[in-house]
Amino acid sequence: MSTQTITAGRSKTYDVVYVGVFAVLITICSWISIPTLVPFTLQTFAVFLTVGLLGGKRGTMAVLVYVLLGAIGIPVFAEFTGGIGIILNNTGGYIIGFIFSALVMWLMESLLGRKLWVQGLSMILGIIVCYAFGTAWFMFVYTRDAGAVGLATVLSWCVIPFIIPDIVKIALALFLSSRLSRVIRINN
Repeated sequence: MSTQTITAGRSKTYDVVYVGVFAVLITICSWISIPTLVPFTLQTFAVFLTVGLLGGKRGTMAVLVYVLLGAIGIPVFAEFTGGIGIILNNTGGYIIGFIFSALVMWLMESLLGRKLWVQGLSMILGIIVCYAFGTAWFMFVYTRDAGAVGLATVLSWCVIPFIIPDIVKIALALFLSSRLSRVIRINN
């Protein structure tokens, strides 16, 4: 067996381990609920930190693993919930939106590299994509189940209360991924 084959196998093993560890990190952060007028979790923080540290490909895989684990019923979502019913519920679009956030970050990384400003911009665009997908999903499900609801109402319920906390989470994820990437050598 050649050294190149051994190195490639070891690299794939590391990839699987990183994806698993960061899927667990997203899970743990989803269980942490900060009580405010509108309680929020640290899921988005973990998604952005994951992609910021692992890079687009492995970061997106970790987010996808997290969502799939929840979809099959493992209680990885907020409040220790899981199952396809959570995803098909009003707010499930925001969970699916995490995948799109990671994909946006991966795309920007592919086009512009892993510079700090690129990561910051990609996190901002990622949260906007998550908000857009989640809000559209919420409106569809809510209208189907309870009747028509206006965009302004949904934004006041599902987006506006989370803007400032999400900006703080993005700043923290950007800072930590920048600092930790100097200490933790994860080959991207």
